[in-house]
Amino acid sequence: MPGTSAYAGLPITDDVRYRFEWPTWLLAAVIYGGWLALTFWATALPWWLVLPAAAWIMAWHNSLQHELIHNHPSRKLWLNCAIGFPPLSLWMPFLRYRELHLAHHRDHLLTDPIEDPESYYLTESDWQQQGLISRAVVRFLNTAIGRILLGPLFAKSRFLVNEGKALVTGPRDYGWIWGFHALGVIGVLFWVEAVCGLPFWQYFCFFVYPGLALTALRSMAEHRAAPDPDHRTAIVEQAPVLGLLFLYNNLHVVHHCYPRLPWYAIPQRYRRNRDLFIRLNNGLVYHGYRDVISRYWLREHHAPVIPSDCVAGITPMLVVDGPDLISIGCDIAPDLLA
Repeated sequence: MPGTSAYAGLPITDDVRYRFEWPTWLLAAVIYGGWLALTFWATALPWWLVLPAAAWIMAWHNSLQHELIHNHPSRKLWLNCAIGFPPLSLWMPFLRYRELHLAHHRDHLLTDPIEDPESYYLTESDWQQQGLISRAVVRFLNTAIGRILLGPLFAKSRFLVNEGKALVTGPRDYGWIWGFHALGVIGVLFWVEAVCGLPFWQYFCFFVYPGLALTALRSMAEHRAAPDPDHRTAIVEQAPVLGLLFLYNNLHVVHHCYPRLPWYAIPQRYRRNRDLFIRLNNGLVYHGYRDVISRYWLREHHAPVIPSDCVAGITPMLVVDGPDLISIGCDIAPDLLA
């Protein structure tokens, strides 16, 4: 469902927004300025310094794009899209990311392999069609080491194959989206190779892939299938460093209940209502990303096939396509929230 998202319930009041969202504007300036500086000086710096800095900047850029999808820092859609447009990671058009991610926010359909574009589950029929090698790869990708090392390669390859098919059979605007994206990629690579003298393989290996790998760690811990949609979204506490990198999407249940809440307001909202959010998601809490990695380093995060009782979501009582509203699937009474 391109360009759609459903919300129902409690408005986000002005006390959690700044009239001018300077934290997000400052963040965008730091990220783009940092990327320009790091790519320009990359060939003069030691690789062991470039690699972690580049991975951070690229993952941070992905987090910024996610924030822009949810109407920050401006109320003007065109301006937010313009800020998020530069394809630093090369592979995905921002407008396609926006369409797919907003479809993901239909919380009553979370983790459904047919309805949720960000699901890592398979249907029973899809699983039965997999060969032995494909099944082994799927299981490996459900471990932490597999998601970090190979997750970007397989997930992005699958996305590009599906997009190639959609360009042939899908709406005409797909062509325009990918055309503008291609121009953006040309601009990024011109800067990287022609201006900075950084070979493509170094940009891919030191910037693009490590950034995607960090983002893959975040996404692995976000959702798990459950019969009740409220129990499908996780919380990762005790993550001060990676929490900032992910713009506090480690407190993911808060984001899904308040998809228009700005990133800098998420920790306070969580602290004030911690017990309520933990009851809401049935205690799906990790104690930092070290906990996530230690649990699932070589162990599957979930079985490949989605359980049958997790496919049919709860139909929402109210569906509104409006700004600043609580997301479907979070059954929190407004008077309980601080």
